[in-house]
Amino acid sequence: MMEDEEFEFAEDLEAILHLTPEVQLAIEQVFPSQDPLDRADFNAVEYINTLFPTEQSLANIDDVVNKIRLKIRRLDDNIRTVVRGQTNVGQDGRQALEEAQIAIQQLFGKIKDIKDKAEKSEQMVKEITRDIKQLDHAKRHLTTSITTLNHLHMLAGGVDSLEAMTRKRQYGEVANLLQGVVNVLEHFHKYMGIPQIRQLSERVKAAQSELGTQILADFEEAFPSQGSKRPGGPSNVLQDACLVANVLDPRIKQEVIKKFIRQHLSEYLVLFQENQDVAWLDKIDRRYAWIKRQLLDYEEKYGRMFPEEWCMTERIAVEFCHITRVELAKVMRTRAKEIEVKLLLFAIQRTTNFEGLLSKRFTGCTLTDKKAESPLDSTNPFLEDEPGEDLGTEKDEDLTKPKAPDNPFHGIISKCFEPHLYVYIESQDKNLGELIDRFVADFRTQGPPKSGTEEGGAVLPSCADLFVYYKKCMVQCSQLSTGEPMIALTTIFQKFLREYAWKILSGNLPNNTGGLTISSLLKEKEGSEAAKFTVDELCLICSILSTAEYCLATTQQLEEKLKEKVDKVLVERINLTGEMDTFSTVISNSIQLLVQDLDAACDPALTAMSKMPWQSVEHVGDQSPYVTSIIMHIKQNVPILRDNLASTRKYFTQFCIKFTNSFIPKFINYIFRCKPISMVGAEQIHLHLCRWHCQ
Repeated sequence: MMEDEEFEFAEDLEAILHLTPEVQLAIEQVFPSQDPLDRADFNAVEYINTLFPTEQSLANIDDVVNKIRLKIRRLDDNIRTVVRGQTNVGQDGRQALEEAQIAIQQLFGKIKDIKDKAEKSEQMVKEITRDIKQLDHAKRHLTTSITTLNHLHMLAGGVDSLEAMTRKRQYGEVANLLQGVVNVLEHFHKYMGIPQIRQLSERVKAAQSELGTQILADFEEAFPSQGSKRPGGPSNVLQDACLVANVLDPRIKQEVIKKFIRQHLSEYLVLFQENQDVAWLDKIDRRYAWIKRQLLDYEEKYGRMFPEEWCMTERIAVEFCHITRVELAKVMRTRAKEIEVKLLLFAIQRTTNFEGLLSKRFTGCTLTDKKAESPLDSTNPFLEDEPGEDLGTEKDEDLTKPKAPDNPFHGIISKCFEPHLYVYIESQDKNLGELIDRFVADFRTQGPPKSGTEEGGAVLPSCADLFVYYKKCMVQCSQLSTGEPMIALTTIFQKFLREYAWKILSGNLPNNTGGLTISSLLKEKEGSEAAKFTVDELCLICSILSTAEYCLATTQQLEEKLKEKVDKVLVERINLTGEMDTFSTVISNSIQLLVQDLDAACDPALTAMSKMPWQSVEHVGDQSPYVTSIIMHIKQNVPILRDNLASTRKYFTQFCIKFTNSFIPKFINYIFRCKPISMVGAEQIHLHLCRWHCQ
């Protein structure tokens, strides 16, 4: 009965002490323990088996039971102590809560008292400062009134003084007073509804209008539109009048500048009239010499009369440029038939030099039509040019020098020459035609490059001469114009690139009947020795191939450079693809000629091989005439081509590939023609193939 009661008690205790996994995990985190008795999944049987693994270990069972009983007593003591300690916890908690509530009530009362006192203090401060704010507003209004009255007094007095000084033409005093009156009047814009203020404003405007009329009249009197300039230096009155004009409407300043410049350049219009001999292009230097003297004369006599910010010297030079451009355009239209290319280039050169001189002397701040774009930096080392190169020379430029900065005056006069640049274009067309004819004549006279010399297989000298001339033409034309003339020049370049490819390169290929279509090689009847190129002819073909490759690469660079020089809107019209394709065709035809020559040289040997009685061959021999002949031709041609195409290895490789692709199928075809063939004959062919492969 006792054992049953203990078992029931244990089951009840287990049911009571069953904890959830969360609670068990929390207990393990707070009280970590390695004791098996503390584990949630404790198994009494496993624990006893651990204590007594064998029957012999049961001998100390009494000691183990005593230790467990001792541990139980200690746990009971600990539980008893904890339970007794928690007896008064509830009563202490209620007492602490009551004390906290009392403290909160006391704190709330104190906060309410502080808020009431703060509201009373704020109300007291408002009552104290109410009078101070009124005094501040009164002070500010009084200060504004005094300031306005002072400004009104200054305005009224200034207007009276301004009217008096205007009548007396005391421009020096007016210049200082007028600006002050205008500044003071700005303070009264919001008071324009007051009649007196509006009346003062109208009087100021009337004085300004009268001053403008007087100043224009004074300048008209000093510098009349008709007649000579007034002798002597500038008047102090006019110098002061310019200061007044700075304050007046900008229209007055512009009118003064216009009148003075028109009078200053009136002599120029008379001296260089369209019907005068000095107006023609051959005396264009006299125009620029005249304006240089006039600018020096202006600096000496009138330099101090106008304010520096007016930039009168530059304005005179700019107006001279505009007049000169119009006058030159008129005279060139009238005498267009008399324009020659040398005369045109001379005039353009002198004009661009003068424009460069202006860019060094002036900043271009008065120009209203400045160039918006700067020349593109060159990324191509070929055909590099200096902007300041003389149009009449062929001097090579220093490629390491940086490009000159923008010239704001570029084209301000020289633009008038652009409609007549067709003279230059036609001249370059003629010169290039003569150059191509000279290249053809020189080639016929000097003959092709000889084998065994440094010229054998090298680029033809005429090719470099052609592109050097192209370089000169492009530099000249780009300095004259970057518009339609550059397109016309490009068309001429295309024309003569094609002519060079036809007449110099393709036209001199051996057995070429003309054009770019290669005629078939002349051969004798089947079985006889075929016509074969000489060593000199092979060198010529290699030289033409190298030249075509050089022309192809250089034409691509020429196209890039032309696109850099021409206006952006015209870039799409620069296209030398057709000319590059022409040179590619010359290269392809040259390689095909070399392949056909070597291929044809091997034909007699292959024919002889096909006619041998292979069925009656009785023993295998070491020598064969057809194999020896084929190897001899290959050893003769290939080293020559390799040496002459040393600078263009890729095309030598193309030759080898094309010859292989042509010869191997032909050789296989001839082998099939050898039937019928005996076993010994087949061994003979195999031996020859092995010997050929080894060599």
